Amino acid sequence: MDNVKILLSENEIPRKWYNLAADLPTPMLPPLGPDGSPVRPEILAPVFPMNLIEQEVSTQRWIDIPPEVLDILYRWRPSPLRRAVYLERYLKTPAKIYYKDESVSPAGSHKPNTAVPQAYYNKQFGIKRLTTETGAGQWGSALAFACNLIGLECKVFMVRISFDQKPFRKLMMQVWGANCVASPSSETNAGRAILKSMPDTPGSLGIAISEAIEAAVTDGSGQTRYALGSVLNHVLLHQTIIGLEAKEQLKKAGEKLPDVVIGCAGGGSNFAGLAFPFAYDKIHGAKIKIVPVEPTACPKMTRGNFVYDHGDVACMTPLLPMHSLGHTFVPKPIHAGGLRYHGMAPLVCQGIVEGLFAPKAYDQLKCYESAMVWAKTEGAICAPETSHAIAATIDEAIACRESGEEKVILFNYSGHGLMDLAGYDAYLSGKLTDYVMPESEILENLAKLAGMPKAEARKTGRW
Repeated sequence: MDNVKILLSENEIPRKWYNLAADLPTPMLPPLGPDGSPVRPEILAPVFPMNLIEQEVSTQRWIDIPPEVLDILYRWRPSPLRRAVYLERYLKTPAKIYYKDESVSPAGSHKPNTAVPQAYYNKQFGIKRLTTETGAGQWGSALAFACNLIGLECKVFMVRISFDQKPFRKLMMQVWGANCVASPSSETNAGRAILKSMPDTPGSLGIAISEAIEAAVTDGSGQTRYALGSVLNHVLLHQTIIGLEAKEQLKKAGEKLPDVVIGCAGGGSNFAGLAFPFAYDKIHGAKIKIVPVEPTACPKMTRGNFVYDHGDVACMTPLLPMHSLGHTFVPKPIHAGGLRYHGMAPLVCQGIVEGLFAPKAYDQLKCYESAMVWAKTEGAICAPETSHAIAATIDEAIACRESGEEKVILFNYSGHGLMDLAGYDAYLSGKLTDYVMPESEILENLAKLAGMPKAEARKTGRW
């Protein structure tokens, strides 16, 4: 029997994070301010502590993980690398399928990997409370968990549709001491404006981000900052502990490098966490197919434009160079709430422009079909977001069956679905439907960016 669990001991945990910005063949375009000029670090100071801003703008390849952060991560890290031998048998594929199991964290997903350092750095800077947004609730739960351990107050604006669909996520946040409210809310100017114009809106991450930032910057005491669960460079940096561990575990399993690396992608954090350490190898000559997967209902990578756009509806964030559907876009209320974001992490987008990453989009029904196959073979119930990575993995494994190739496929199992059973109920009862965005709707949203600075798609042409 092949090993189905490949483990690292605590003394083998990575001591540094990997920063892809150091190795991108073509550097990422800078974020821009309202006047179109590059954002200076001090402009971000009302939103983030300076120690995180320094990580955000860093081009240093390796950044030390503080011992205090490692001490908290030891609660579940290093996380297991598992071989999906039961799925392999079911598919009759010669491929070897490995997955990094991030569902073992206390919050049930990869999100605490950045929630803990963000809470730590804010505490070190003298901050008393954090605000944030959350889609499906995984990020809100993770930040509530981290703030509880580190000693910060936490307020979470949760996208309305997920607030209604996933009440137990809200309860998890409350157990860890956080205050969770539905977004849009009546507590902020941004929320009140949205409710006035769209009283029945399901909400969006862009709206919730506006509310969370507003709540942070309007605190007259100066003791509140904002924490983001994806998209920004420092968030993706913290997540690279996933891929760095996976590299060592693959060596223990007798593998060299994977042939295919896959992760679902909403804002980019869990995909980047697994993929960026392997992107380093691809940049230096390795032949690896790296696939970020998104829903067809929110197809920013596969159908959006590479543009300068705001990260939120109220335009409180700088202009970021990213693949976007437009910051006013409100996606349909699919159950993969963590993937309902209009844009994508700039570092991931530059990787797409360069040709390092090859994005795919999947329908909701196909993803749930894949999740059911996973549950009937590997046994676990995955998050709706994770099912997108599983769907792409199954397709790659079937392609290997047809070609006879013995590829090594690695994907990130970003979270469990035990708080997402309403989606499974809808699928099993036949109430779930697919939604593919009409081209007219995409064009209408992108037309609203006409006055924005142009984002040049710069690349070397090596891939």
